[in-house]
Amino acid sequence: MAKKDTRNTKKRIVSAAWELFYEQGYDETTIDDIVERSETSKGSFYHYFDSKDALLSSLSYLFDAKYEQLMSTIDPEMDSFDKLMYLNHELFLMIENSIPMDLLARMYSSQLVTLGERHLLNQGRTYYRVLRKIVIEGQRRGELRSDVSVNEIVKAYAMCERAIIYDWCICNGDYSLYQYSGTTLSMFLKSYRCA
Repeated sequence: MAKKDTRNTKKRIVSAAWELFYEQGYDETTIDDIVERSETSKGSFYHYFDSKDALLSSLSYLFDAKYEQLMSTIDPEMDSFDKLMYLNHELFLMIENSIPMDLLARMYSSQLVTLGERHLLNQGRTYYRVLRKIVIEGQRRGELRSDVSVNEIVKAYAMCERAIIYDWCICNGDYSLYQYSGTTLSMFLKSYRCA
């Protein structure tokens, strides 16, 4: 039971921080603001994070929470290819509408220089577990190619998503992230679909 409470405390801190980053900007948000919004304590904050900068890598937790929410509403009979496209569309719509681009860019750049855990590549994340489950199911149903390993398909999907987000950031959001991804990711993934 204590682990669940611990996870909820960390989630509350992360959620509150990203809400505040969006509302008032990263530089204007203080740790006190985050503690107040999350209804936790400074001790709890520092238990999970060394500093406000450490929260930049926590964006992956928000992505995972979105995937958990989406998986609870997705039609289990939906084609696996369509499930992957649906998850991408909904995640990218959330990113485009509620994640400040400068913070997204900071988070991605922090992953390039970090010496510790690279949250985006952590294979234990909900993100990777969900993708593996969908790909395994797609191969079992004959919807996705089985001559390519599950891990290779998941890696290619994740790499394509990161590339699209990276491009969107360096183009300063000049196009719709989720619309562009709907076309580009779909073309990319078709090579993994059974004919």
